[in-house]
Amino acid sequence: MESGRIRAPRTAHHARTAPRTGTPRGARVAVLAAAALLATVVPSAQAVAATVPRIDLTVLVVDDGGSAVEAITAELKGSGVPYRRIDLDDPNRPVLDAAFLSDTVDGRPRAKYQGVVLPHESAFGPDSAEHTALQAYERTFGIPQVDAYTWSHPGVGLDYTDQGGYSGVLDGATAGVTAAGKAGPFRYLAGSLTFEDNDPAIAESYGYAGRPRAGYTSYVDIPVEGGRASLVGEYAADGRRELVVTFAYNQYQRQFRSLARGIVEWLTQGVHLGQSRNYLSVHVDDVFAPDARWDTTLNCTPGDFDCVGDDGEGVNPIRMTVADAQYAAAWQKASGFTLDMVYNGGQGEQWKTEHGGTDPLTDRLVADRAQYRWINHTYTHPFLGCVQDNTVVPWQCAKDTAGKTLWVSRSELSAQIRDNHNWAVGKGISVDRGELVTGEHSGLKTLPQQPVDNPNLAGALADNGVKWTASDNSREPQQRAVGAAKTVPRHPMNVYYNVGTAAEMADEYNWIYTSRADGGSGICESNPASTCLPAPLDTATGYADRIVPQEARTALSHVLGNDPRPHYVHQSNLAEERLLYPVLDRVLADYRALFAANTPLVNPAQRDVGTELSRRTAWDQALAAGKVTAYRIGGTVTVKAPAGVTAPVTAPEGTRKRLLLGSAVFGSPYAGTRSAWTAPELLQSTVTLTLPTA
Repeated sequence: MESGRIRAPRTAHHARTAPRTGTPRGARVAVLAAAALLATVVPSAQAVAATVPRIDLTVLVVDDGGSAVEAITAELKGSGVPYRRIDLDDPNRPVLDAAFLSDTVDGRPRAKYQGVVLPHESAFGPDSAEHTALQAYERTFGIPQVDAYTWSHPGVGLDYTDQGGYSGVLDGATAGVTAAGKAGPFRYLAGSLTFEDNDPAIAESYGYAGRPRAGYTSYVDIPVEGGRASLVGEYAADGRRELVVTFAYNQYQRQFRSLARGIVEWLTQGVHLGQSRNYLSVHVDDVFAPDARWDTTLNCTPGDFDCVGDDGEGVNPIRMTVADAQYAAAWQKASGFTLDMVYNGGQGEQWKTEHGGTDPLTDRLVADRAQYRWINHTYTHPFLGCVQDNTVVPWQCAKDTAGKTLWVSRSELSAQIRDNHNWAVGKGISVDRGELVTGEHSGLKTLPQQPVDNPNLAGALADNGVKWTASDNSREPQQRAVGAAKTVPRHPMNVYYNVGTAAEMADEYNWIYTSRADGGSGICESNPASTCLPAPLDTATGYADRIVPQEARTALSHVLGNDPRPHYVHQSNLAEERLLYPVLDRVLADYRALFAANTPLVNPAQRDVGTELSRRTAWDQALAAGKVTAYRIGGTVTVKAPAGVTAPVTAPEGTRKRLLLGSAVFGSPYAGTRSAWTAPELLQSTVTLTLPTA
């Protein structure tokens, strides 16, 4: 409300109702008259404060069903940013008018949405009432709008592409982040990004690069004849701001994943609920144990129950050597990345007994123990679910005479966990009692044979203080409770446990992913979730040329997707030809080429991943139940969530959190902002942040 519209109190009224005091009546009238005159010129502090609007920390998403809006919505959801989705194809959707977009709360104007995502700049039609209402709302409250995918034209501040721009396929193109982009919403990028080109036979991304006009600031551009043309930029006109994106994308493509954080930061003006990190942890299972080897003639792994034609005993197993351990330590130091060693102490002791009473590998790894993180993998790696009946293929759960399933006992489960932990402590290895990875994730349900958890598992976990037990993300992607413990889903990397050389890896890959006509198993033909290779890989080059880049691309997509779940491989992948390193080297190199130093990879321990996933679940449930209130008034942000629920909040550098007495620096720095999971301080009911502009 403008100060000229504020009404002064009526002097005569105050004169009539003024209480009698020792002040002469004439003096009282004079004072009141002066106050009334002042009020007509200078508004009260309360009145001025009421003119500052409240901006609710929720994003409005207008969805046309296209992949661009879907991608931005996925980013909002994945990072915990509250949003309301309006489906343009829903005949019963609400109408966007002034009442839908804003109202008044406690006498203060309220904007219900801090940012708006549209499919394109005129999603409702340029002459529609909804278009007019939305623009008026954005103008009144300073609300930014993202045009998720549009074309280059003057209506969004760009020349047409035939005026020195470009339109066409962008596969393989290298885009640059401009100085304005690096100083603004894309400050976390190193300076360039390359559009994916995974299949030269398929056009994967199309775009319109135009030259900026007045009012347009380019953030991401590509070279064109005679200069550069924009693909992402801000258009400011008529008191409004739009982020204009002129290339097509989906939520999985690297170019979008690289820009997604900046799109959200621009949309929310750097202040929002939710937070995002780029995570990468790699668990190396079976450390100290040998792993069985793929047989390229039998097309199976001797020792496995379904390997028909072998004698039931694995031969020529794969196990790290001292040289492999030395290489692992040196690689970690050179790469600046820490591996999680998921160990079986009893397997190491058995190897030692079978090989003359010495084990140089264990000696070397124990000597370097401080260079790694360590996770309990049970003492001898047995199957800890039901008792397996291996007389049939595939195996079944054994049953007693009454037809009841036989289970590995609580005492055996507990002994496997306890003995392995004690073994590590005896070697001076620092290991967290609360973390566990069972062999093959056993004990947890294993479909189709074992549809429920071993009923003795939860008790054994509690007996040993286990809070976080690993699960296979390809089977159970969501965290769940196992008694008082919770699962930590892990991504399996497609570098197989039973191969030591690139040729073995390519051979097994061919068996799984080629048709029967090409000599494969045909699994890819019968499994609707899989596809067959057009031709078998060359076993001499297939690993380096096909598998490494594909697996690195998959792992990096998890990293860029704010996914904290660890990846897991096996000690065999650090042995012989050391197949894991080319994949990790590619992931790390690609990541560091994309991101600035202010956005380092986060390498969380298993307990940290478990905690993060638990917090996200509680947060998502609170949002879905409508139990979170968050808003900004000027330079103050207020967040209220249910008791026991911590809130993820992102804010600019310089933000401070209000304490009972004074304030403290808020959050931790990441990607040019500060963020944290946060809760009210002692004797407080809300989180209150003071922004640096206040």
